[in-house]
Amino acid sequence: MSHLETDNVYDVIGIGLGPFNLGLAALIEEGTDLNTIFLEQKPEFEWHGGLLIEETTLQVPFLADVVTMVNPKSHYSFLNYLHEMDRLYKFYFLERFHIPRREYNHYCKWVSKQLSNCQFETRVESIEHDKTQQLFRIETIQMKTGKNNTFYAKDVVLGIGSSPVMPANLKAQEGKDLFHSAQFLHHRERLREANSITVIGSGQSAAEVFLELLKEQPNYQYKLDWFTRSKGFHPMEYSKLGLEHFSPEYINYFYKLPQSVKDVQLPKQDLLYKGISAQTISDIYDLLYEHSIGGDKPDVRLLAKTEVTDVVRIENGFTLHCNQWEQNERFEHKSEVIIAATGYSHPIPPFIKNVESIINWDQEARYLITHDYELKLKELTDNRLFVQNGEMHTHGVGAPDLGLGAYRNAVIINKLAHKEVYPVRKRNVFQQFGVLT
Repeated sequence: MSHLETDNVYDVIGIGLGPFNLGLAALIEEGTDLNTIFLEQKPEFEWHGGLLIEETTLQVPFLADVVTMVNPKSHYSFLNYLHEMDRLYKFYFLERFHIPRREYNHYCKWVSKQLSNCQFETRVESIEHDKTQQLFRIETIQMKTGKNNTFYAKDVVLGIGSSPVMPANLKAQEGKDLFHSAQFLHHRERLREANSITVIGSGQSAAEVFLELLKEQPNYQYKLDWFTRSKGFHPMEYSKLGLEHFSPEYINYFYKLPQSVKDVQLPKQDLLYKGISAQTISDIYDLLYEHSIGGDKPDVRLLAKTEVTDVVRIENGFTLHCNQWEQNERFEHKSEVIIAATGYSHPIPPFIKNVESIINWDQEARYLITHDYELKLKELTDNRLFVQNGEMHTHGVGAPDLGLGAYRNAVIINKLAHKEVYPVRKRNVFQQFGVLT
């Protein structure tokens, strides 16, 4: 290996810099002497930039920052961020457990700028396993200059996050008048010019987009519809015992279940992670009530149990072919703009194509993953691939939860360092999820 290449050899390389890999970078830098670098193609940290709507909050407490749940003494905690920003007293008097989403994004950006092991504007093109040198070879491209670079790592952590999902019957029409809710703020001016807007989908993103449009409707006078296939506009499960499903104990319980049982149970748990916050539902209702004072009738419709089966472009908009599945009643609906709040997926990244053959896959072409978040490889090797937020099918509903990110990182770091850097607590919740044997 040349001297230049040796300079690019690391113990660990992280690919992607969302909150989870950002937390991993911070905890590694503070607690270990591992030589690491984390690569991200964006120019700076940004977390769901198109949905950083004012007055929206995280759905988890501020303690679910990138470090606190395993190291509350960390320099990179949210409370220390407030201290550094001279906002600690302001937050104290705010008396809120759930922080503004925009501030969480700014906090993460602050963390990324404190760290020496985060490199932005670097896109990973491919990963290969070099058997001779027992290293992963990672080919990258510099986004600004187009320059190619090669990195080597003993271990790699995939943390590329989720991607917006656009159903096939909508994707063919995707553009400035039909787009995913992830792009909501980027299309703000177009929405203000529209005569009619339809939101499709359920969950928190759909509700927040609808609420923001509802706030502005009196000023811009567009017709506003919200269709969802769900049985209703139901709140997310947020009882204290229900929240204990987002715990290390539930991960341990769920992981040991047969995969066939997991695949049956996960869809039944959607209100643990797909519902709407009770506060957002309340805000929508209050605003609808406000807009109806004095006999006013805002041009608004909320329609559940309704599936959009097809979308056809017409002059000045679209025709939506819909079916109210409980009545089995089909109807057509016209809208100038459509916002698809149709969720996110965790695709297999194309840059791992050259190592796909050494990864073990299940019958559904999903990663086989160990309890410690390591991908199961076909070949015995000293090199390891770990995954962040790509393990819901094996580890359960807590995979995308910010409150479990630090715990997962503690588990991964202890494996990377071959010792206990961060203690993983054995007992964290009151309930027992299975029969002890």
